[in-house]
Amino acid sequence: MEDKERIVKIIKEYKSSPNKDLTFAMDFIQEDFEKTKQTIIKLTEHLDKIELIYNQILTEYQSRNGK
Repeated sequence: MEDKERIVKIIKEYKSSPNKDLTFAMDFIQEDFEKTKQTIIKLTEHLDKIELIYNQILTEYQSRNGK
């Protein structure tokens, strides 16, 4: 069984799953949480840079067109 399928099964049946499976699921979820958090941080930084560059180009464009 693939890890993701196993996790879904454990989550659905957590009340009857053995501690070993609960530990496996918690580890998997924790790792996924950390990866997701890091991705969001990187994307936020990327968006900030894109906004800054866009605003610089917009300012230049407006100065050339007298707006």
